[in-house]
Amino acid sequence: MCGIVGYIGNEQAAPILLDGLAKLEYRGYDSAGLAVYGDSDIEIVKAKGRLQALRDLTGDGHSLKGTLGIGHTRWATHGEPTVNNAHPHYNKDKSIAVVHNGIIENYQPLKEKLISKGYVFKSETDTEVIAHYLDYYYNGNPLQAIEKVMHRVQGSYALGIIFKDFPDKMFAVRKDSPLVVGHTENGNFIASDVPAILKYTREVFFIENREICELSREGISFYNEDLEKIEKETKTIDWDIEAAEKGGYEHFMLKEIYEQPKAVADTINPRLSGDKVVIEELGMTDEQIAKLKRIYIVGCGSAYHVGVTGRYIIEKLTRIPVEVDLASEFRYRDPIIEPDSMTIIISQSGETADSLAALRKAQELGSKVLGIVNVVGSTIAREADNVMYTHAGPEISVATTKAYSTQLVSLYLLAMLFGDVRGTISPEDMKDMVEELKRLPDKILEILGDKERIQWFASKYANAKDVFFLGRGCDYATSLEGSLKLKEISYIHSEAYAAGELKHGTISLIEDGVLVVAVVTQPDLYEKMISNIVEVRTRGGYIFTLTNKGNFVMEDTADFTVYIPNTHPCFTPSLAVVPLQLFGYYVSVAKGLDVDKPRNLAKSVTVE
Repeated sequence: MCGIVGYIGNEQAAPILLDGLAKLEYRGYDSAGLAVYGDSDIEIVKAKGRLQALRDLTGDGHSLKGTLGIGHTRWATHGEPTVNNAHPHYNKDKSIAVVHNGIIENYQPLKEKLISKGYVFKSETDTEVIAHYLDYYYNGNPLQAIEKVMHRVQGSYALGIIFKDFPDKMFAVRKDSPLVVGHTENGNFIASDVPAILKYTREVFFIENREICELSREGISFYNEDLEKIEKETKTIDWDIEAAEKGGYEHFMLKEIYEQPKAVADTINPRLSGDKVVIEELGMTDEQIAKLKRIYIVGCGSAYHVGVTGRYIIEKLTRIPVEVDLASEFRYRDPIIEPDSMTIIISQSGETADSLAALRKAQELGSKVLGIVNVVGSTIAREADNVMYTHAGPEISVATTKAYSTQLVSLYLLAMLFGDVRGTISPEDMKDMVEELKRLPDKILEILGDKERIQWFASKYANAKDVFFLGRGCDYATSLEGSLKLKEISYIHSEAYAAGELKHGTISLIEDGVLVVAVVTQPDLYEKMISNIVEVRTRGGYIFTLTNKGNFVMEDTADFTVYIPNTHPCFTPSLAVVPLQLFGYYVSVAKGLDVDKPRNLAKSVTVE
């Protein structure tokens, strides 16, 4: 949930570390800090708040001299966001400095033991335990100290470590938290995510659980937990550097909303061949697809909403029963996995802790697992039996937009392929659906061209206290995502309901002036939705309706209507979500909030 970065090389470290942390601030922004090895000592500078505070404190890094250093941007878990709790953390004589992403679950008994040995703690964090335990075990050999600490701590961690006795070395280790290592001729890097080092190198190593790396200015060595040397292959990252920059947009979120047509096209096009869907990375024969008895879709947050949408579409097009679970529930509910089933794990980062645990649980129970992820080489991508990459490129804003849209079309492609193989989609329908799928990017672009009306409406309702979203079928799933977008970046209380549930309690919350967003894109459900809208309006609700072009009957019941281009009913979620993304964005802007970094949230949830 935090971001770590490290550098050892021939350049001054602090400016490079600050540049890397700026690319990781989406992972946490409660505080930030640097540890740089100068002429003879490790100097730590920390600041509460956004990274700019640390920049100001260090003169953009120029006041910290040294070519070896580690940095951290924090999302607070153990201990409030304060300077004392900020990373890096020292050992008792300031000869070891540590940065940490993750949570040490058994830190309390470890801390109590260290206190009994005379160690004094200066913070409330679990991470300080690691710094002191490294000190406790250190006998002149850093690798042996790290190995012993690995066997004592429980939980998740990616660590960057420097020792005063080793001015030409940096060490890193991971378990269940992401860590990449980058190599250049001018030095070597560690980071929580690729964008932090993309400016300097495209050649990276992905570190597996319980692997240790030792970095010098000249090279990198890798070890397993028994301290045996191991060989690793580099991976080349093909992301465009400019994709991780704002490119003239006021916020990353707006930029990423506008990148959706390209991201969707890049995800769809490689998987189409004539009138067919071809997903080579699926690793399944037609016989295996035909034998499928059940599909389980697992995700968190927006990825879960993709799964809810996918259930409607996959069941409709393939007649395969689908179960959708929040990853945090799936891993603990003792799920029953049927033979001849598959589990789909959806995650933008590929590092989501609950989703990764669900993946392992599904494999343990005998299910084939497909990962749908955006980040190449991420843990879920490596551990799944097969991986289907979305091609969204780096997504920086905490509130997902283009990753969500590419995950949606990935499920469309799977549903179409399975339906084609199983004979539940006719060749004629398949051809029509493929053609309509190809048109989706242009139709998203068309919606973006009419953003001014949504911007005007958002400014009108920026002071709303409560907003309700309603829909049926796929539109209910879209309502869930629209509601989440609004609440997470505008801090307005917002809830989404299946419209048929109105009479079962929800309607008691409707009063004069309350904004109700009705998503109405499924033609066979128009009449039922109109009935629901009338119920809400008669109780004083103000109705914002999102519907298909030509469905002008909505004008008779709605106070404000936004139209989306017509498409196949299964594909309307890809269009309907875009105005809701824009609505949430412009409400947040109108309130003067930090759109890309909403309070209390981080982009990649790598802890429970």
